[in-house]
Amino acid sequence: MTAVLFVCLGNICRSPLAEAAFREASVRAGFAVSCDSAAARDWHTGNPPDRRSIAIARKHGVDISQQRARALVAADFERFSHIIGMDQSNLAAIHAMAPDSHDVSISLLLDHVPGREGEDLKDPWYGRAVDFQRTWADVTLAADMLVQKLLGESVT
Repeated sequence: MTAVLFVCLGNICRSPLAEAAFREASVRAGFAVSCDSAAARDWHTGNPPDRRSIAIARKHGVDISQQRARALVAADFERFSHIIGMDQSNLAAIHAMAPDSHDVSISLLLDHVPGREGEDLKDPWYGRAVDFQRTWADVTLAADMLVQKLLGESVT
């Protein structure tokens, strides 16, 4: 089964939103997939997403208030088929933790959006509500594209 893990720095802004958008896109597409999110750093372990992430998800009909931050762990490389970083720094942390031999597909979230490959998903942490709205728009677009890509892979 396809299993996707989204990773950002603290697992309280971008990756919880990416997880939620991906879960919603999967349901709409009728695609059975497992997903979760994690942090490159363990600063916020056990905490809910940032209140602004909760608010923007809620504005779009999605409740992420029950999510809790957790750190990326070695077992994630066995549990997930895809580990997706939100920016180059997260990608470097994922690669640094990856065992020498693994079958996990590692990428950036925006690699799945044509024309935005290699682009970082901006961190809204120091921003305003509009920055969280922009993040929601980006993760929603990327989630939709990723679901379509994975659906195509599952048929081949």
